Amino acid sequence: MALEEPLPRYGSLAEPGHYTTIEHKPLLTRYGTDVLIGVAITTIVLVALAIWTDELWARIVLLAVAGFLTVFSLNFFRDPDRTPNTNGKSPEDLIIAPADGKVVLIKEVDEPEYLRSSARLISIFMSPLDVHVNRIPISGRVDHLRYVKGKFLVASTPESVSENERMMIGISSGTRKLLFNQVTGYVARRIVCELKVGDTVKAGERFGMIKFGSRVDIYLPLDAELLIKEGDIAKAGETVVAQWKNAQ
Repeated sequence: MALEEPLPRYGSLAEPGHYTTIEHKPLLTRYGTDVLIGVAITTIVLVALAIWTDELWARIVLLAVAGFLTVFSLNFFRDPDRTPNTNGKSPEDLIIAPADGKVVLIKEVDEPEYLRSSARLISIFMSPLDVHVNRIPISGRVDHLRYVKGKFLVASTPESVSENERMMIGISSGTRKLLFNQVTGYVARRIVCELKVGDTVKAGERFGMIKFGSRVDIYLPLDAELLIKEGDIAKAGETVVAQWKNAQ
């Protein structure tokens, strides 16, 4: 099972139709609390063993492993604040990157799940060194959620789009709709998604993560204007990947 139980939302509905964002400037994401506790315990044990042993080579190895685990985990679960680069445009007309990483694929596909039409697929691959907290791409209402069991192919391969385990999320805002998927990879096998159907969400807010290397696929209507290309590096909650047709 790769889907974790949802955590409480970072924000709350103050009244119908109004979303209130809780001030949140974390150093580390709470989505990684369980892993970080495990790493902390392991590190303490390794350091204790290093102190206990009389063998210099063993002490060096134990301290090196403890240091690597600590640095890697702190880097992986970092959670910087982000502000969308709107460049003076209305945020409601823009589509924000839901994930950090490299744009590895852009192509036209059929999307029968939620848009039920031809769509443009944008795939963002997250390496283990990227920030892995995922963010909402557009403000609106969560209309569709479906968890699909599947394979654990390397997330950078085209086959992982349709064959890997994933969480499919559809959001609408008036007549505008998009679908995006949290996709597991060969190493990443744990999806965190705290959304529920009917939730009102705001572009750029945190909603979950995929642990240890993965990808996020975005399906846009063909008339949305792309503002990125293959090879570009995206930042979740900051990079504008596209704008809606007739955007101001």
